[in-house]
Amino acid sequence: MPSVSVEDVKEILIKRDEEFARIYRKHRELDEKVTKLEELHHLTPEEEIQEKTMKKDKLRLKDEMAEMIKAYQESH
Repeated sequence: MPSVSVEDVKEILIKRDEEFARIYRKHRELDEKVTKLEELHHLTPEEEIQEKTMKKDKLRLKDEMAEMIKAYQESH
């Protein structure tokens, strides 16, 4: 049986798993906020801290999604 692609699993989990959907939305929200900060030419010290914190949170959420995707792929 062919394995399901990561993108396909992501779409399945967004529709079927509320926790995955919540994590996915939060990750996208952080991505947008980080992008906006990166577009600024000069960041205040507070903005730099905020950017670093958001990037860490975003990475943590990405890792959580990857684990959920892996678990889905292994069980199907």
